[in-house]
Amino acid sequence: MRLEWLEDILAVAETGSFSGAADRRLLTQSAFSRRIRQIEDYVGVELFDRTHKPIRLRPTTEAQREQILMLNSALRQLVVDLRRGERITSNRVVIACQHALTATRVPALVQQMPTTRDGIYVRLRSANLDECVGMLLSRQADVAIVYQLPDERNEVGADFLEELMIGTDRLIPVSNAPLPKAPALTEHNGEIPCITYPPDVFLGRVMERKILPFFNPGLRHVPKVETALTLAAVEMAAIGMGVAWVPESLAHDRLTAGTLVDLSEVLPSCDMQVMAMRVQGKPNLAEGIFWSRLQAV
Repeated sequence: MRLEWLEDILAVAETGSFSGAADRRLLTQSAFSRRIRQIEDYVGVELFDRTHKPIRLRPTTEAQREQILMLNSALRQLVVDLRRGERITSNRVVIACQHALTATRVPALVQQMPTTRDGIYVRLRSANLDECVGMLLSRQADVAIVYQLPDERNEVGADFLEELMIGTDRLIPVSNAPLPKAPALTEHNGEIPCITYPPDVFLGRVMERKILPFFNPGLRHVPKVETALTLAAVEMAAIGMGVAWVPESLAHDRLTAGTLVDLSEVLPSCDMQVMAMRVQGKPNLAEGIFWSRLQAV
């Protein structure tokens, strides 16, 4: 059963004549009559009582009128949804980004996206670094936005990935209070309670390479809790569970408000780059527009 056939049946029921229904459906009366016969041949029964003036639905058809109305409405909506879905697919950019960047840098980039007549649809997928690169290489994402150390380069797919540095950040130690002075630290054997990251995530590797080896010899890193989420690390530092190393951009508001203290004058910190990556090749409309925006940044 076609959508146009359902609308033909309803047009006859509402106008009470084939000529009136033909006018509504923008057809000649002969063309409309042929289509009504085609519908009845397909169904195998007469749908209209032609002996009555005005023409009305036969009782069996009238009993299904509500169902016909519902089907007509549902099919119309399906057509709208399918067309909209096609626009979304062609105008959609999927961005994979590390958790901290999802909460800090990426919203501002998305806000600056220029619009077109049909709009640009952005899908954000938050994950750790390896997952972001994996989504990019498997074409589950169009662009990846991730942290990278200045002296490192992504060797996975380096031959066919295009990279663009779009900003910088610092991994800094934060706590809800300044560290005690040297005598007090000595009384506690120089122990610094710390919120740590798993060794298999990006910030865990950064801690191992760029933070822990540069601890003051008189201080000792003492893990208290481990999390892979920088947002959780910020919250735990804010309630006094220990020192957390987090991106400065993520801690900015709390540092300004005074609920966190930057300890980088006492404890090691390191610089990081914010990198955008995409697979080389012909991008879709939305990816091309988003990448152009990143280049402008």
